[in-house]
Amino acid sequence: MSAPTTSVAPGATSAPANPRSRVILASLIGTTIEFYDFYVYATAAVLVFPHLFFPTGNETTALLSSFAVFGAAMVARPLGAVFFGHLGDKVGRKTTLVAALLTMGIATFLIGVLPTYAIVGWFAPLLLVLLRLAQGFALGGEWSGAALVATENAPKGKRAWYGTFPQMGAPIGFIIANGLFLLIALILPSTDPTRPSDAFLDWGWRIPFLFSAVMVIVGLWVRMRLVESDAFTNTVKRGKVVKLPLGAVIKSNWRQLVLGTFFMLATYVLFYLMTTFSLSYGRAPLVANEVSKLPGLGYSYNTFVLMLIAGVVFFGIFTLLSGPWADKFGRRKTLIWVTLGIIVFGLLWVPLLGAGFIGVMAWLIIGFSLMGMTFGPMGALLPELFPTNVRYTGSGVSYNVSSILGAAVAPFIAVWLWGLADGSPFLVGVYLAVMAVITLIALLLGKETKDVDIDR
Repeated sequence: MSAPTTSVAPGATSAPANPRSRVILASLIGTTIEFYDFYVYATAAVLVFPHLFFPTGNETTALLSSFAVFGAAMVARPLGAVFFGHLGDKVGRKTTLVAALLTMGIATFLIGVLPTYAIVGWFAPLLLVLLRLAQGFALGGEWSGAALVATENAPKGKRAWYGTFPQMGAPIGFIIANGLFLLIALILPSTDPTRPSDAFLDWGWRIPFLFSAVMVIVGLWVRMRLVESDAFTNTVKRGKVVKLPLGAVIKSNWRQLVLGTFFMLATYVLFYLMTTFSLSYGRAPLVANEVSKLPGLGYSYNTFVLMLIAGVVFFGIFTLLSGPWADKFGRRKTLIWVTLGIIVFGLLWVPLLGAGFIGVMAWLIIGFSLMGMTFGPMGALLPELFPTNVRYTGSGVSYNVSSILGAAVAPFIAVWLWGLADGSPFLVGVYLAVMAVITLIALLLGKETKDVDIDR
């Protein structure tokens, strides 16, 4: 082991403390921007890209092609976790977080100026795939760094509470992204409920992607004011920075890597079913037709997005509530009970979704509340699994490998199961329940991390 080239001098007596408000804002704003960028793509993948980048003549095939590109970013996320994790464990959290945010912001902005299939043919989806991979690569390094900023700077006994703030980026980013798309759809209304207006498809969809540049500038300003955590600074002083963090974490912490990956599995599957698949199912007509081969709930885009936003409010509320619960009762116990709830929820999809508007709203509120309760504690749990010198890499790899097993395939599998059941959501709910059983087994095999020393 050797000391790295870093802005934190090994001989320094101490790093200046980050004020708590700065820690919370820096961990929150970056993930809000990152998730905003991801949600902008997820919404466009359902609403716009099948028309502009994958015009196959069959709506289901075009949607699956768009979802395949959506999932491609998940494959790039573990690569981003390794790359940015290596930098974060050797150079420091601050520099790495700035680089990840810039990568995501540039990629998202460029999607907003892409030519469509009608202009450049198959070169258009190729460019979309490349930029989508860049988005995934960036997000692979963003989350773990933000979680470390929050947990390594948290007061004693409040790590899970502080760890919920980077998690809050998910519901806040969703509301901003979908709220902006909804506003544009209202300004550029469509007379055909099955597709956006011509103006929306011509130029309106680009606005949310271009707007990300403004958000990135704000995020960079906040993050540039951060200083390194005491945990990382002390690791540098003690000469415990390793040359190859990935090799070190696989050699010494492989069990934590595997368990952390499966801890996140149910979270990821629930996350993308509630945010991406639900938008497709909610907007599909009540009776299948030539345009849409699969039946759904029959809501207009504007109506269902408003319903989604209402559900996501509960996502945010229960994300924040989960932190104090996990600090009081422990991360493992909290997540075991929540995962049991997800299993039951998966088996109740048909009666809930078949009960009209009230049933659909109950489905959204329950699903997003469970999402908050399972996602919130992860901000502390995954970093606590690993020692400081490999924490960025270890937590990032676990978090993002799980994205392949869960999020990358979840929308695709959901559409396939939707068709397999002739338009019923029953098998999609069963799929969620099965993934939650796997997470439950991992939690039962794991240990409580509430009282571990974060400066180890």
